[in-house]
Amino acid sequence: MTQPPPSGPWGAQPPQQPGNWQGYPSAQQGPGPQGQWNPQQQQQWPNPATAPQKKGPLKWVLGAIALIAVIAVTAVVAVSCAGGNGSNNGGGGTVSSGSKSDIASANDTGPVSVITEDPSCAPWNPIITTLANVEKNGWDRRDPSIATNSWTPDVRSQYQAVGEAMRNAASQTSALVKLTTHRVMRELYEQFIAYSHSYADRISDYSASDNDLAIVESTISDVITGVCQSIANGSAAARSPLVAAGSPPSHKSQIGDTSNPARFMPKPDSQCQDWKDAVGQMTADPAVSAWSKEDPTVPASSWSPDYKAQNDAVKPIFSRFADTYESLARQSSNAVVEDFGVLAAQYGRAFVQGIPTYTSADLYLFNVFQKAPGIITASCRAAGTS
Repeated sequence: MTQPPPSGPWGAQPPQQPGNWQGYPSAQQGPGPQGQWNPQQQQQWPNPATAPQKKGPLKWVLGAIALIAVIAVTAVVAVSCAGGNGSNNGGGGTVSSGSKSDIASANDTGPVSVITEDPSCAPWNPIITTLANVEKNGWDRRDPSIATNSWTPDVRSQYQAVGEAMRNAASQTSALVKLTTHRVMRELYEQFIAYSHSYADRISDYSASDNDLAIVESTISDVITGVCQSIANGSAAARSPLVAAGSPPSHKSQIGDTSNPARFMPKPDSQCQDWKDAVGQMTADPAVSAWSKEDPTVPASSWSPDYKAQNDAVKPIFSRFADTYESLARQSSNAVVEDFGVLAAQYGRAFVQGIPTYTSADLYLFNVFQKAPGIITASCRAAGTS
């Protein structure tokens, strides 16, 4: 078994050597480079796979000890948050006093920002790990273009088992909707539940287009995991103070049925093409493409002059797209779209601020920046846009 790498200045770092715990492959999970900088290959918590894909050149896997170390760090963060006096909401927005609701984030009406603590992260880990393990039954290697009337008995059994596991994960996540102190995390959990149910409901009459529902669900889980890992690894606390506070949301997010929330985009949104264009433009930028092929485990202190120049080149690009994401978000009449877009923008700004002193823990900030817009674009596809 491979031992975890030495702790860096922010605690447990993403591993740099192969271990015996295989991360989950996934496809079409959202925007962003697909080379060595694809955060999907760095995550220390498994996330559900949406479809097989060819892995990038950096094939990282984990040892079980590394996973245990991260869970322990996350648990410490969660316990310290839960035991606080409520005066600090961990960077997620302004919370008014006097709420009698059992929804901890009910009075979070302030701006979305980089989250530095959240009590829901520790219980999220076993939920998503259990779901990911069920998906190893062969569903993770499925051909999503094959409809239900062409399934073999084995494939049908795989889909049915995953559908049941998604329902179980959704049921368990409903408690986290109430537990989190942050509005945007509540929305992420709500949408994880909604799209998990939607995909599971479609399995009996599955067609290729239904795979987009699984892509949304998986991309949401990526973002939640990125938020939680940036807390556990310390990058959120280190970079959050460097990012200017944003503006409160233009629209109030409504709290519905926490066990059966509605999808935030049941039909195509007028902004879908704008989001698709913005995401595609950032991914296709030549400077971003070149930068994405480098090794993200190398800290800023060890960069070559050429790699430093590449990082200097992408800073204004990422800053520009962070502004673009926020601008699109603020123009939306959909409160959840607004919050997800601003979340991407703030994590992108945090990542940019951290580039001069980069360590591999900052990768989790980039994960949120990269994946949060993908929730919107994948939801657009699931709602019927091309």
